[in-house]
Amino acid sequence: MSVVELINKNTEERRFSFEVLPPLKGSGTDKLFATIDKLKEFAPSFINITTHHSEYIYKQMDNGLLQRQRIRRRPGTIAIAAAIQNKYQIPVQPHVICSGTTIEDIEYELLDLQFLGISNLLLLRGDKAKEDNRFIPTKGGHEHTTDLIRQVQQFNEGFFADGTPIKCPGTKFEFGVACYPEKHEEAPNLEMDMVYLKEKQELGAKYAVTQLFFDNQKYFDFVKTAREMGITIPIIPGIKPMAKLSQITVVPKTFHCDIPQELAKEAIRCKTDEEVRQLGVEWAVNQCKELYQHGVQNIHFYTVSAVDSVAEVARQLL
Repeated sequence: MSVVELINKNTEERRFSFEVLPPLKGSGTDKLFATIDKLKEFAPSFINITTHHSEYIYKQMDNGLLQRQRIRRRPGTIAIAAAIQNKYQIPVQPHVICSGTTIEDIEYELLDLQFLGISNLLLLRGDKAKEDNRFIPTKGGHEHTTDLIRQVQQFNEGFFADGTPIKCPGTKFEFGVACYPEKHEEAPNLEMDMVYLKEKQELGAKYAVTQLFFDNQKYFDFVKTAREMGITIPIIPGIKPMAKLSQITVVPKTFHCDIPQELAKEAIRCKTDEEVRQLGVEWAVNQCKELYQHGVQNIHFYTVSAVDSVAEVARQLL
């Protein structure tokens, strides 16, 4: 069963999915597999694997000067996706992004994925490079997710990006996209952000997964407005339990989401990471219960720095 079929499966069953990161360059898969081992007991519908573009670092040379070098800290998304699918027989959904890639790079990614029998994708623009103040597409690459979608759809129709026919077309890709209940940081307003989401649906996106949020009302309002605009695809809520004291200030800045006043008041009273972690679990459990009560069947968890918390949330929801 494909990810799209699992998402649209009309039952009373509560379904989970979660996101993981590829290992750091030079690291093995032990830590990644340990994360999956902790969460597989909850029968995830699929596992989402992030993709990270290369970035600049500054390395000091023998003469004392700094040399700028471009590195990729977390390579191997496609290989990791194949390894997970092979080891666990759980559907995988690797990210394919515009950031740091050319059209040709993406074409080869699609070919590799097809050879490996992976047909579920999450299509994203990707983050801007840390050294840039706005997103700058790689030369020969895409600027927008909609451009990436068009390339994937052209591939699905049996043609490479230059219009050359694919002699032996394989299984077509199905894909989801991202959405932002509190709007993307670069969007002028939430309404325009949702216009872009509708365009992605019209181009072939089968579902959307939200950026993490802590205020369910913002999700409910987002879905209501989306439906009024003619956006009919499933909108899967993305949840991440707060797990450290530092996240009280870091998470809103990094993910451009508000922490509700009730949660913020409780969080600032915490003295240790463990106190914040327990608060985060309690808040996430209540979030998920309310989402289920409102008819949500699929919930997506962001696990980075929160694997144990996600496992505890899932256990309490069983």
